[in-house]
Amino acid sequence: MRLGRIASPDGVAFVSVEGEPDDPAAVVREIAEHPFGTPTFTGRQWPLADVRVLAPILASKVVCVGKNYAAHIAEMAAQNKGPAVEYVDPIIFMKPNTAIIGPNVPIQLPADANPVHFEGELAAVIGRPCKDVPAARAAENILGYTIANDVSARDQQQKDGQWTRAKGHDTFCPVGPWIVTDVDPSDLAIRTEVNGEIKQDSRTSNMIHDVGAIVEWISAVMTLLPGDLILTGTPEGVGPIEHGDTVSITIEGIGTLTNPVVRKGKS
Repeated sequence: MRLGRIASPDGVAFVSVEGEPDDPAAVVREIAEHPFGTPTFTGRQWPLADVRVLAPILASKVVCVGKNYAAHIAEMAAQNKGPAVEYVDPIIFMKPNTAIIGPNVPIQLPADANPVHFEGELAAVIGRPCKDVPAARAAENILGYTIANDVSARDQQQKDGQWTRAKGHDTFCPVGPWIVTDVDPSDLAIRTEVNGEIKQDSRTSNMIHDVGAIVEWISAVMTLLPGDLILTGTPEGVGPIEHGDTVSITIEGIGTLTNPVVRKGKS
């Protein structure tokens, strides 16, 4: 099932996407209340082409995993002229939920941040409250998977020595276009394009820590709530985005998340 959030002439609603998204006959069916558990439907529906697709969830928190692909660790070490250190345990950090935007919403580059990088990532969406989840039972607590872009101001990241400001700006967490509930996250193709040029091209099987290990590690620290997002790390190929660019991240079995890029203060 594909679950999403849309804006229609009747307001904002959770929906199920019926039919292939590129089919003009695809429709969205309105879900009553929320998509967790077994969704019930109101009976209202609209053509997918007639609604605006929003970020599929508004998370209470966004927990991210850094340095989860060996090739990305190597490229960042080369850029920073340091050793490539592969960590035994996941490295986690957080983005504020105010960074979340949906498809086709502009990523706004701060006037004083340069360079700002894209980072295409698989994101897990938590489906129920959970704490201290064993890796083997992680799937029981996941609603589904979506696509995210962990936008990062590299100069601020290096200057601050930690990542909150660099990754926490408004619009620095594009998510979407929807949540897919029946996809296996273990070996999915992940590709990022900037202005149609492929920049990242990898597979989720290259993760150092898989989704189960990540959920176990994070839930040992904090309670996870329905709708919380877990970004699972980015593969190699990250790079700068500039005013006027368009970033598209495609993950096999989920779809494509596209966002334009603007620099604050530019028209």
